Amino acid sequence: MLFNSQEFLIFLPIVIVVYYALPKVVRYLWLLAASYYFYMCWDPVYIVLILFTTLVTYICGLIIELLGQNRAPGQKQTGGQKLTLFICIVLNLAVLIFFKYFNFFNEVTAEVLAYFHVIYVPQKFNILLPVGISFYTFQAMGYAIDVYRGTTYAEKNPFRYALFVAFFPQLVAGPIERSKNLLKQLAKPMKGSFDDMREGFLLMLWGFFLKIVIADRAAIYVDTVFSNHTRYRGVFMILGIFLFAIQIYCDFNGYSTIAMGAALMLGVRLTDNFFAPYLSASPSEFWRRWHISLSGWFRDYVYIPLGGSHCGFLRRYLNILVTMFVSGLWHGANYTYVVWGLLHGAFQILADIPKSILRSIRKERDRKMGVRFDRPDRNGRMHHSAYYAKKKKRGFFYGVWHIIATVITFCMVDFAWIFFRAESMEQAVDIIKNLFTRTNLAVFLNGGMYKCGLDVMNFNLLMLCILFLFFADLAAYNGLRLRDTVIHRNGIIQSVAIAGMICFILLMGMWGPLYDSQSFIYFQF
Repeated sequence: MLFNSQEFLIFLPIVIVVYYALPKVVRYLWLLAASYYFYMCWDPVYIVLILFTTLVTYICGLIIELLGQNRAPGQKQTGGQKLTLFICIVLNLAVLIFFKYFNFFNEVTAEVLAYFHVIYVPQKFNILLPVGISFYTFQAMGYAIDVYRGTTYAEKNPFRYALFVAFFPQLVAGPIERSKNLLKQLAKPMKGSFDDMREGFLLMLWGFFLKIVIADRAAIYVDTVFSNHTRYRGVFMILGIFLFAIQIYCDFNGYSTIAMGAALMLGVRLTDNFFAPYLSASPSEFWRRWHISLSGWFRDYVYIPLGGSHCGFLRRYLNILVTMFVSGLWHGANYTYVVWGLLHGAFQILADIPKSILRSIRKERDRKMGVRFDRPDRNGRMHHSAYYAKKKKRGFFYGVWHIIATVITFCMVDFAWIFFRAESMEQAVDIIKNLFTRTNLAVFLNGGMYKCGLDVMNFNLLMLCILFLFFADLAAYNGLRLRDTVIHRNGIIQSVAIAGMICFILLMGMWGPLYDSQSFIYFQF
């Protein structure tokens, strides 16, 4: 069941009405039943996988907490706890690897053996990738790891824990919630309020605008250009890559925003998954603003256990590459995703090298001057008070440099999207070769841009909506949320604004037999 479908627009109001009509003590059971129904609308068979993941992590969480009851404060985890967590992770990863990576690893094995002149014919299995398996598997594993670390409790109620794994707004494509956020809210649900209903509805409208008006419209141009990459070269392809960056942002952010709105209408606040990522001034900042729940998951459960940044610079850079490699592989069983992840790791390292050199020079100079390092920054590095005073005095030249760094970062991210969108490494290489093989700037004047699936009206409307999105993100970057400008007005203005947004989405959204209920990109992950 897609968010942008008629079925969901009927399903959600029924869930909300029944939820608030039931006594509080049984509401979570209704949400669990609704969540399982929501997932089974794709393929009822794969509900078995969610039940397996739920059962394994639930039992392991109880065992880990039980084995750690007699452990003294500050004492390391027992061998039994470590073994239980190991079994939990292995069982969950085994299911994920089989359904998502079996054919890929099989082909890689054949290629490696062929290098050593060993003949191996891989057997391909026609395995349908279960929707959302990467998301709910990581969420469940994160819960087990948190119980092992003692940062959360083991949920005793199996049905409430099952709801934590299968909560329908964020089940299919995230955000990947932590137990200390979502599980605690499910244990003590908030009272329904008009403010939450209104804010949740506004969030859903914004999500539908991003998905139906911008992402689905940009997808028409992107699909046309990428499916004929040998024909559309130069400016056509450059614009196609730019629009894919917009498409995937609006598509994924649209899903996350709709999920946040639907959950808020049920009294649950989900993690904000995006925060103006294309306004980032460095690759590392981009990953703090893009798919925030996944970035945080890899930071806490992969990067930091590897040693994080509290080690030598070579080891730190290796940790970044390993983390981004795993992130790329998480997105899909294809070399293109691996290269995409490694590119982002390389970008972070390249951006950090000059900063590290300047930091070392500045620290050595300050040491010789006898400056005391008495305050840590958000990354744990020690600075003296004058460092913060200097930051506050940043003026015009810093603003210019920040803009330049933001443009450079966007170009780097946009270049990496080529590998994310390409179906194979060969196609990605061909696209890169064809980017500058033809200087066809005249297409902006002779109407050539309007022959790639979008006519004049739709192309210009797309550009206006992208411009509006830019200013909306810029406002959010500076602490101003657009929905607050509606919420803080009187009832008449609110009603007119909401009615106007609904009419605009209905009139300007991509509807009809060719565009109705376009799937979200991240469903394939």
